[in-house]
Formats: sequence, C-alpha cells, structure tokens
Amino acid sequence: MAFDTQLMEILACPVCKGKLDYDKEQQELICNFDRLAYAIEQDIPVLLEAEARKLTSS
Repeated sequence: MAFDTQLMEILACPVCKGKLDYDKEQQELICNFDRLAYAIEQDIPVLLEAEARKLTSS
C-alpha cells in the first residue's frame, strides 16, 4: 500500500493551515510557508509540529 495522494486535497499544515506539497522521493509532506517537512511513516502522514523537520534555505 502507498500513500494515497487524494488525501492532499484535505490535508493542511498543522501550523499555518496552508497547502502541503508531496515529495514522493523523500516520503514527506512539505510546507513551503513554514519551511517544515512532515514524514510519512507506513503510508501515514505524521502531522505533528514537534516531529517536523526544519528545511534549510538552499
């Protein structure tokens, strides 16, 4: 089973409530506004701010 991309229509960043982008290679959901990446573990997004990875500006 893989991450259901149809969920992207209803998922939002838990911090800013903005749109998330799906990074298939890294298996993460990305919030470009807050510069956070949320992991997808066992096909389930972990949308917890404390668990998010901060993105570096590059």
